[in-house]
Amino acid sequence: MGTKHLVSVTALLASVVLVHAPPAQARTAPPIGGDLLGHRGLVAPAEVKAPPKTKARSYVVADAGTGEVLAAKDAHGRYLPASTLKSLTALTLIPQLNRNKRVTPSRTACNQEGSAVGLVPKPLYQVHDLFRALMLSSGNDAAMALAEANGGLEPTLAQMNAVAHKLQAMDTVAKTPSGLDKAGQSSSAYDLALITRAGLANPEFRRYVSTKTAKFPAPKGYYEIGNHNKLLWSYDGMVGGKNGWTTKAMGSFSGAATRGGHTVIVAIMRHEGAFWGEVADLLDWGFAARGKVTPVGRLVDPLPDKPAQTASPSPVGTPMNAAPADAAKASAPGTGSGLAVPLLIGVSLLGGVAGVLYGMRRKVKARAR
Repeated sequence: MGTKHLVSVTALLASVVLVHAPPAQARTAPPIGGDLLGHRGLVAPAEVKAPPKTKARSYVVADAGTGEVLAAKDAHGRYLPASTLKSLTALTLIPQLNRNKRVTPSRTACNQEGSAVGLVPKPLYQVHDLFRALMLSSGNDAAMALAEANGGLEPTLAQMNAVAHKLQAMDTVAKTPSGLDKAGQSSSAYDLALITRAGLANPEFRRYVSTKTAKFPAPKGYYEIGNHNKLLWSYDGMVGGKNGWTTKAMGSFSGAATRGGHTVIVAIMRHEGAFWGEVADLLDWGFAARGKVTPVGRLVDPLPDKPAQTASPSPVGTPMNAAPADAAKASAPGTGSGLAVPLLIGVSLLGGVAGVLYGMRRKVKARAR
């Protein structure tokens, strides 16, 4: 390691405080977003007062604009996401579905357990109604109805996991579109922050999470639904987000607020009780710290799109499936069997022609004599 690099690393560590941080989780690759985010304990900058205490097992505070992670605790810890996973569902399906498409939910969708908006198996709903039900009322029935409208549960889950991979949310595995607990399903505070950041860049996603109340279709007219995000009513500058809770997952939330042209994201997981006040405190700390502290990590950008692969034309006379070594031999004069046979045939033909000409010449001379 060079002296310059050693100095920069030393400076970074000097500006970061690890509070009761057990060893990082065993990983086969460096933590996405920075090595410090692999620690299980609190990782915070030393330049300002430590972040306010929270009962959340895991959290991330980040600047949405710059992607700087300002503080974190067990950022990559994998936990059950509960209904915060609906943010990934919305981010995946908004580009896929026509918002005005008419949907008739199945009885399976209407009978989903847990939180529901109250769907009935009738053609009352348009896609945009279901997205409101998903992000405001946290409707598990709406999540399944949207998956059905997208071609079914399996293709929807495949698309959700593909979107998570594209965002580099590698701690996230979607097994349901609703976030209902299922073996093998997981996410992390870091991933929820990535998903929220990507969602806020989508105008429709942003509109859904920032809506406080909406009219929802019913067999006889409509009824009003309200957003479960309590900070929309109480926190100055709250843009929106998604909360979740199950007995196994406990409380979780990922959302953002904007003040003075800057947006701060807070994602928490595995909280044992009411967390709204603590999320507000973490947002306040994030606005006070952003631009003044050394970041402890970074929200990474999505992976670039893979360029379309086109078959390159093969050399003339070289089979398309020829191995490189064979192709090289075929293009080298006098080497390999590719040109040896034609060369021998050519020599033989020339010899034959010469013989014929020689014979004709002898006959001409004999006649002259």
